[in-house]
Amino acid sequence: MNWKKLLKVVLFASIALVLLYFSFRGIHWNDFLEGLRSADYFWILMSVLVGAFSFYIRAARWRIILLSLGKPVRRIDTFNGVGMAYLTNFAIPRAGEVARCGVVSQRSGLGFDKVLGTVVLERTFDLLCLVVITVAVAFLRMDVFGNFMITQIWDPFIHRTGGSTMLALLLAAGIPLVLLAAGFLFRKQLGKLRVTARVVNFFRGIWKGLVQGMRMPRKGYFFFLTLLMWFLYVCTSYCTILATPLRDQLNLTDALFLMVVGSFGWVVPVQGGIGAFHFIVTLALVAVYGLTQTSGMVFATISHESQAFTMLLTGLFAVIYMGVTSKKNKT
Repeated sequence: MNWKKLLKVVLFASIALVLLYFSFRGIHWNDFLEGLRSADYFWILMSVLVGAFSFYIRAARWRIILLSLGKPVRRIDTFNGVGMAYLTNFAIPRAGEVARCGVVSQRSGLGFDKVLGTVVLERTFDLLCLVVITVAVAFLRMDVFGNFMITQIWDPFIHRTGGSTMLALLLAAGIPLVLLAAGFLFRKQLGKLRVTARVVNFFRGIWKGLVQGMRMPRKGYFFFLTLLMWFLYVCTSYCTILATPLRDQLNLTDALFLMVVGSFGWVVPVQGGIGAFHFIVTLALVAVYGLTQTSGMVFATISHESQAFTMLLTGLFAVIYMGVTSKKNKT
């Protein structure tokens, strides 16, 4: 198991390095460094402070779910759990959720499996929020994204089908229908595959989480904190915009879009989103807004490093606090 874990860490680190290489390839280093030097560090500091507050709100929201398990849970313990999760993800991707469950389980006396169940519920709501926000962004900035979809995806697709719009429409509608029909016809064979079981269990977990969420006490407060948390995420993104020359081109809706794009960068299983965040955010800025790769990398770097600094700071606080309090308990 140790060798397997080590290989996973090396593999994820290699993916991060490859993505970093493609992200920085072709940028003009003098312009990039000048972009970092000319940034407004007041707004970078504000993004760090707003980000830290959003972590506290995440911890407070998680505590509401934990309190339904019947034992008292302190706010500081859930906050330290969140901090440990972010810190652990910089070493081993996806291990952060296990780490924060361990912190709260040890500090509160709750069973680890029960604490882990609350994380599944929390992540279910986060996934649904991300889907809703993504759809909302697409409609709010249809002028930008609609033009991007037409010029960068639909027009090239028509060109590859010989210039026939009718054929492109038939293919776009027919291929998904054929795949659905094939899935229905071969459902028994597909059901034996491990990947199918994982997909089914994933959606089953989402449904189970929603059902449990409807039974949760203080649902109104939970939903309020959820809205506040995502609003703070958008504010963090907007603070980064204000720290760069993009403040003259982008608004709060664009900050919402960049927050969504950045979220997908953090989801990629690499240490601390390194490489993946830079690559995805830069690609979005170049493709959607027509920025140069260098300008896109300046924004992506400032955004990622400020968020990473907040995560590391929160994680280090958790380590120091738990270390000090554990020594006091022993004495």
